[in-house]
Amino acid sequence: MTAIYKRELKSYLTSMVGYLFIFFILVLTGIYFSAYQLSAAYPKFEYTLSAITFAFLIGVPILTMRVLAEERKQKTDQLLLTAPVSLWKVVLGKYLAMVTVIGIPNVIFCAFPLIIKAQGTAYLKVDYISIGVFFLLGCVYAAIGMFLSALTESQMIAFISTFGILLILYLWNGILSMLPSSAVSGCLSF
Repeated sequence: MTAIYKRELKSYLTSMVGYLFIFFILVLTGIYFSAYQLSAAYPKFEYTLSAITFAFLIGVPILTMRVLAEERKQKTDQLLLTAPVSLWKVVLGKYLAMVTVIGIPNVIFCAFPLIIKAQGTAYLKVDYISIGVFFLLGCVYAAIGMFLSALTESQMIAFISTFGILLILYLWNGILSMLPSSAVSGCLSF
């Protein structure tokens, strides 16, 4: 499993995919941080994290689209399936590599509440819990993307299907608010 993890992590960090994901998340966080916390003086970092959750709609599908679809397309999945490693370890190694790439910006995010504290009032517990929840949201989205990548050989289909599912999840509250209340209670009672 560690060999698969190292190989996948190396592939993310030797290609531009991992760096672009990290850069994209950090740039958006910096923009919202400067707008909310530094300019408008909101003391809670959770506002920034809440505002950039839409970045996962593009970033996570790009990160996950090739993870298993490319293996099937190039027929290297047969090598993985015949390796002396169980299927769970293969999937877990690939997933943990994605989680590591998602975790790198979250580790950097831990400095932002300290910047807020240096400027005045800070809610460190809430901020660090928000960072943890943001990381877990990224992990859930990566699992969805990995599942959808396993269903197809095409990276583009994996990207579009992951983007579609994540967009529906992102807009779920708005979708439910547009439905009549009787339909909402029927949707929630399944």
